[in-house]
Amino acid sequence: MSGEKDAQEAQWLRWRSVADLYHAFFTGLILTVVTRRGTADAAEFVFRVFRRQQQERFLPGLEKLGLKDLPPAVAAAQYHYLSNWIGGVSVEYMYETDRKAWIRYPPPRWIWRGTAICGVPGEVSRAMLRGWHANNGAALGNLNLGFVCTKQSVDGQDGLEGYYCEYDHALEPDQRLVFARHLEAPMFDPAIAPALPVKSWPKPRLEKAYRNYAMEYVRTAAPVMVQLFGPDDAGYLLHLTGRLIGMQYFDEVARGFEASRGAARDFAGFLCALFEAQDDAVGIEESGGSFEIRQQTWKLMADIADYHPACAKVLEGLFEGLAAGCGRHIPVTLRPAAGGGPPFVWSIG
Repeated sequence: MSGEKDAQEAQWLRWRSVADLYHAFFTGLILTVVTRRGTADAAEFVFRVFRRQQQERFLPGLEKLGLKDLPPAVAAAQYHYLSNWIGGVSVEYMYETDRKAWIRYPPPRWIWRGTAICGVPGEVSRAMLRGWHANNGAALGNLNLGFVCTKQSVDGQDGLEGYYCEYDHALEPDQRLVFARHLEAPMFDPAIAPALPVKSWPKPRLEKAYRNYAMEYVRTAAPVMVQLFGPDDAGYLLHLTGRLIGMQYFDEVARGFEASRGAARDFAGFLCALFEAQDDAVGIEESGGSFEIRQQTWKLMADIADYHPACAKVLEGLFEGLAAGCGRHIPVTLRPAAGGGPPFVWSIG
């Protein structure tokens, strides 16, 4: 039993390393758009990413979390509390009435990791709220439900916070997100906060959900970027971000796989383990010190209706960057299948 437990915990550590890599990529991607295309384009990109996730995830999430029968304001706030908690995000929930419920994201902010928060304009953070929080009432078929934001971290306040409010009248689209900076959330009491049912959310499910939470942002962001900026510009931004993040995070991610810096052989072994940790099937062949890895699946992008070959620049950039972090002069080349999707053939060395 001890061996099985050790193997399981090692797998969970690999999953968390994958989550860290994709988390960093998503944060980095927003900063790349801010610095390469400007605040307005970055805000539009963030809005579209969060609106797309909201439309795909919010209502099914209410069902999964057992929240669909709660009052709309309470259901919306508890959804953000529980779903973000699963992903490892620091978040608080405070019930006030059936028509008013608070959420608060205290520092440090998950999405603006580390020093990244210094490069995020307020307009970009507001776009996240416009994309998701402001649309929960519309998704529920209740146009009386809006979100009132009282603080934003990127503006120098001590967290992002606000409350869902069910008004006595229907809200126009520009009324569904408003700001009230003179108000402050009540104190959080974890003893009375909602909790996941343990039986339906055992540790293995939570660990996989933690990994998937970060990966989902990249699954959403890549096709949104292609549709918004076009394949050439999007491919450049995805590739550049991947290289930068891969180089910066190799050591951190490699620790979860008990890998270290080295030559092509070391990197090929690490890459195969990374593929398996993100649930992709791979095979590897060696010839004369070079390695060919056949990635049979890319589950992250499976079933994306608007998938474009430029989305593969996510992987190409990440793995080139990781190779550079592993050791100098480890060439990595990608050959996709016809149509620009998997199976992908990676040549290492």
